[in-house]
Amino acid sequence: MDLSVDLARINASLAAEGIRLRLEQRGRKLNLRGPLPCRQTPHTTRTQRLSLGLPADAQGLREAERTLQLVDLQLRRQQFRWDQWAADANGIASSNAAAAPGLEHQLEQQLEQFEQAFFEDPRRRRSAAGSRSTWTAAYRPYLRRLRSLASEHNLPLGTELLRITLESYGEGSRSRQQCATALQALAVHADLALPEDWRAQAGGYGLHRARFRQLPSDADILEAFLLIPNRSWRLAFGLMATFGLRNHEVFFSDLSSLRAGGDRVIRVLPTTKTGEHQVWPFHPDWVERFDLHHLGDGHEALPAVCTDLRRTTLQQVGRRVAEQFRRYGLPLTPYDLRHAWAVRTIHIGLPDTVAARMMGHSVAIHTRTYHHWITRRDQQQAVDAALARLKA
Repeated sequence: MDLSVDLARINASLAAEGIRLRLEQRGRKLNLRGPLPCRQTPHTTRTQRLSLGLPADAQGLREAERTLQLVDLQLRRQQFRWDQWAADANGIASSNAAAAPGLEHQLEQQLEQFEQAFFEDPRRRRSAAGSRSTWTAAYRPYLRRLRSLASEHNLPLGTELLRITLESYGEGSRSRQQCATALQALAVHADLALPEDWRAQAGGYGLHRARFRQLPSDADILEAFLLIPNRSWRLAFGLMATFGLRNHEVFFSDLSSLRAGGDRVIRVLPTTKTGEHQVWPFHPDWVERFDLHHLGDGHEALPAVCTDLRRTTLQQVGRRVAEQFRRYGLPLTPYDLRHAWAVRTIHIGLPDTVAARMMGHSVAIHTRTYHHWITRRDQQQAVDAALARLKA
């Protein structure tokens, strides 16, 4: 059975998480490969193979992923021992730690069932690439933290473990909010009751309090555009600034409306993180200022970034954009452009429901993220109305 596509996806996710171990197929078996302690000198490491003895099929691949996570945990805690991974008479790798039917084994089973349920959800099957990206970026890192804390505190899957995991992230941070969302989904799957103040404990979504006043002005954005020497990346920058796109959406949108005579309403494709939606330009004149009409006939003018979702993920495409911004030393991030677009729509009075739809997220998330500006706008409208009545 050829698992090359699945292995490429798994190994790309591991690399994104900073894990240096990899899975590989050798004939009909699966192996683990990466920096492991030397047998004679455990304090030094070199790239080695660990024979797992698992068959190269779907079930073996799931087991290999779990084994790799356990090996990675042992390495991080300096608890890896070669004698625990000796092969038995059938050539199947076994670990004393993994074989013990304790809390860790039970938790692994529960998390595996949760992952299966996540991908079997009919709503997610419509966008397989988006689901893989969501799992890799918004679920897997927090479940890894949960595993680690469960082992550290010797806790089963329950409310206490969920609370400890959530509180391991800083208050008000986006990571804490994303962790809360992932753990809430896990709790629903496992039929666990969350505290009534769970949302309050999550600490809020969106811009950090220290950053909400630091968004770039339109003048800042136009100046940053001039710092980009490469024409293709200038076009990518212009798309994000004008349409408030996520990093990866630049490469997964129908841009044909940017042709001469088009209505300039672009369509973000269903393969993206939050599915298909349409976006209008704010400011409309930026289409000409950034020469975006060159993109009306296709994506050839954009940077040469791999978009084959059989070989990459939406997260990796997005990371490529962020890396390029850093490489050019731009004084803003891709998401600064997205947030600035959202605030621009608030200032001009676009209804929040419409803006949220264009950004591909819920009205609730839109309101929480841009609460400061929305509150200011609504208060200003009320003040203006009151003053108008006073003058009448």
